[in-house]
Amino acid sequence: MFTAHTIAITIFIVAYALIISEKVHRTIVGIVGAMLMIFFGILDQQTAITHIDFNTLGLLIGMMVIVNITSETGLFNFLAIWAAKKVKAQPVALLVALSALTMVCSGLLDNVTTVLLTVPITFSITSQLHVDVKPYLISQILSSNIGGTATLIGDPPNIMIGSAVGLNFMDFIANLSLICVFIFIVTELVLIAVYRNDFKTTPELQAQVMRLNAKSQIANPKLLKKCLAVIFITISLFVMHDQLHLQTATAALMGAGLLLLISYTRDEGMIAKVLGKVEWTAIFFFAGLFVLVGALVETGVIKELAAAAITVTNGDVMATSFLILWMSAFASAFIDNIPFVATLIPLIQDMGAMGMSNLDPVWWSLSLGACLGGNGTLIGASANVVVASLAAKHGKTISFLGFMKIAFPVMIMTVAIANVYVWLCYL
Repeated sequence: MFTAHTIAITIFIVAYALIISEKVHRTIVGIVGAMLMIFFGILDQQTAITHIDFNTLGLLIGMMVIVNITSETGLFNFLAIWAAKKVKAQPVALLVALSALTMVCSGLLDNVTTVLLTVPITFSITSQLHVDVKPYLISQILSSNIGGTATLIGDPPNIMIGSAVGLNFMDFIANLSLICVFIFIVTELVLIAVYRNDFKTTPELQAQVMRLNAKSQIANPKLLKKCLAVIFITISLFVMHDQLHLQTATAALMGAGLLLLISYTRDEGMIAKVLGKVEWTAIFFFAGLFVLVGALVETGVIKELAAAAITVTNGDVMATSFLILWMSAFASAFIDNIPFVATLIPLIQDMGAMGMSNLDPVWWSLSLGACLGGNGTLIGASANVVVASLAAKHGKTISFLGFMKIAFPVMIMTVAIANVYVWLCYL
């Protein structure tokens, strides 16, 4: 007789196998897998809905709407040409510049918003230089997750940890920003070495880009002013969302609604066009993935794994820190890190109650592992999936195994660096 525990694990493993094989589109796998969990009674429909993180989905949809309207102004082409001219249209320098921009923005905004802004720029500029866009996209995925690790608001696990432990914005900056900058530099050097043969353009194409007039790319200055005003308001709401008691999805959807209101008040055709360009395949995939992981939470699978792993260390701070770091990294590469971190937080707090006096290295290990681990696979973080969906719309496929072949070793390397950092600074 199959138990709910066994059925949930079986459906989850089969779903991931199909995603990895790419025989079936990941969105279909996510939806069907989620419905099978409900069909077999692992969780009911109402419980399944409670496991869907509507804050994440709302944030995605809101920012996609804002970015889609902003793209109508020509801003992204302007930024592409401006960036290219600043680095003399050198492909390697451009890779570093776009990746650095992505890392900084991911720390101040969030990963998904950042890649929604930078990916259109990347496609525009690489097409003009006739260089392969994939190294740039992969670099931006990795950079967005590294940047998100550095601040309280950059990645959801940090928000959860900060809230549980009482850590503020400057605590994260002081403890994680420098190591994230170092990890970024090492990652860029590795990517430049791996893709060294793909950064080839011609002096003629470079000269052609240098002759372009960036300002001439602005197609609708009036709409651009509206977009920039709304983006400023939205970012301000992101920064102050805690004081205003607003979720980030509310801020993003408020911005999207306001921009639609002042731009296309009664233009149904443009409203349909903007909403039609939302990455609905990514949205439905996330919804299905949340339910799949929620089923593992409901059956106690995640809690059992976490509790068993912590028991192995016998309460030793160093062993616990290193185990949490690596366990959260590997788990975050394959499952959503939000429920995993939500499960570990009370377990770590219990360890403190049982006599483990110094929990600082454990908390920072959890943050570094959960955030950096998202770089391991194409479904390890929201930004990864969004970039893959945007690439597919441009006719470029980033395959699960193709991405993993590059990203997983890089993830292992960055977590190893984080391991040394935790040991030197806290242990």
